[in-house]
Amino acid sequence: MNAQAPRSIPEYLAPYLAEQEYDKYTPADHAAWRYILRVGAAYFAETAHQKYLDGLVEAGISAERIPRLEEMNACLGRFGWQAVAVSGFIPPQVFMEFQSLGVMPIACDMRKPENLAYTPAPDIVHEAAGHAPMVADPDYRRYLLDYGEVSRKAIFSREDIELYDAIRGLSEAREDPGASAEEIRLAEERFEEKLGSISWISEATELSRMYWWTVEYGLVGDIDDPRIYGAGLLSSMGESYLCLDPDVARVPLTVACVEQEFDITRPQPQLFVTPDFPHLRAVLDEYADRMAFRTGGIEALRTALRAGTVTTTALDSGLQVSGVLADVRSDERGRPIYLRWAGGVQLAEDDRQLRGHGADHHALGFGSPVGAVTEFGVGAGALSPHELRVLGFVGSSPGRLEFESGVVLEGRLTGRVRGRRGNLVLAFEDCTVNLGDEVLFQPDWGTFDLACGTSVPSVFGGPADRTRFPFTRPPREVPRQKSNYVAARAGLFDLYQRVRDVREAAVGDLLPLADALTDWPEDWLLRLELLELAIERDDQPLAARLRAELEALAAGDPDRATLIERGLSLL
Repeated sequence: MNAQAPRSIPEYLAPYLAEQEYDKYTPADHAAWRYILRVGAAYFAETAHQKYLDGLVEAGISAERIPRLEEMNACLGRFGWQAVAVSGFIPPQVFMEFQSLGVMPIACDMRKPENLAYTPAPDIVHEAAGHAPMVADPDYRRYLLDYGEVSRKAIFSREDIELYDAIRGLSEAREDPGASAEEIRLAEERFEEKLGSISWISEATELSRMYWWTVEYGLVGDIDDPRIYGAGLLSSMGESYLCLDPDVARVPLTVACVEQEFDITRPQPQLFVTPDFPHLRAVLDEYADRMAFRTGGIEALRTALRAGTVTTTALDSGLQVSGVLADVRSDERGRPIYLRWAGGVQLAEDDRQLRGHGADHHALGFGSPVGAVTEFGVGAGALSPHELRVLGFVGSSPGRLEFESGVVLEGRLTGRVRGRRGNLVLAFEDCTVNLGDEVLFQPDWGTFDLACGTSVPSVFGGPADRTRFPFTRPPREVPRQKSNYVAARAGLFDLYQRVRDVREAAVGDLLPLADALTDWPEDWLLRLELLELAIERDDQPLAARLRAELEALAAGDPDRATLIERGLSLL
């Protein structure tokens, strides 16, 4: 079963929750965590923002072992945040829903040993040690909340969703110990295919770039001497050591960052520098001013139409219409006059679905004129009972609504839904809707629900009432935490645990442990841990032997040599 959602998390997000299965972490996983955190602490003491260093403690994160989420939450709760377990990639729409609530999704998987310096898939190093510490800064966490609120209103395209699926598939294949070379190759081909098929850049894509260049790969401070705060850098021992090199261009952070693409498969050639964290919110707000949820009107509708995904059109009456927009008609002045949605449409007010107006009720689609009624010069939402009678809607008698756009509605008024500002929906039977000679609705189609409104002040991504409308495609199965346990390495894992026991108890013979490593000639990390203990005990013969073995392992493998060198620098 899925983990039970905390009370503050909407039920529609529950399918994406997992459990942190702490017993799945091997002793080697804890050793890898310890190595990454200790090497990082030494390097980031001089290169990271001070709040990151303080925030490790404030977020309840220790270098000695992988943290438990309940321990983190005891600390994050002081900032009004909480962490929840998820498994690997979750849809970006879901991630932003969590973030807008002050909830940090934590992918609890631990990276594979061969991906120690960098992993292509989310893991607990990236999420807990990368993201969580910076939440301790009040200006930065305000930006995260604001970003979540703005992003949850962004319009995604079908292409965005297909590319996300391809990225997730590629990352999971690369991180899966059981994936074959052919499976990885096919995942790479699918990713390249989807990436190459992108025909336009959506709001969601542009905001994802802003997130990348700030939350993931951001620098802060003086552009000539900045500090690291991005979680992608703070959790990557590879790129964090390169990001401050002169070869990496530093660009002052402006809203233009949304125009800069990024490649998750290689180091970034440039990074953006914000002078401080309040500046992040200013840049975000500048971008939000150009988004459909703030601009509204015909261009916002055309954006939603092109996206081909579920969006919400907000009318000036307060009515919200959620669904996949299929047609937008406008007059010569560029004002919307008739809107049509494909099957599965929700009507809502204040993000709450109207009774009887869910996606099942409007399963075959929905269409409605928009604009003022000619007789009175106001929208249908503002028509009083008296004005409706003047238009012929008396008892069961048919009446006529003629809109300034030329759309004409004739039928019997049989129902009305009122909202805070007036009429939201007027229901008609035996109804015909025409635009000139074109029939937009005819009586044998059933009840016609008129969406009352004269203008479209806002269009945003996703449904209005996300508790009652399919939010995104749910996981095919209950998400589970992955494990790096391999039966063939059980003896090595046991050896890692014995070394940890010796270190924590400060007693025990090291030589038998070192001798047992001869069965594992390629393992450098446990030799490094034994060397640390040998140096502490001033066991010079054992230390010399272990150093020689590490030097041999480093020879001919530059990547491994770098990891060993960084570990040795701590001793």
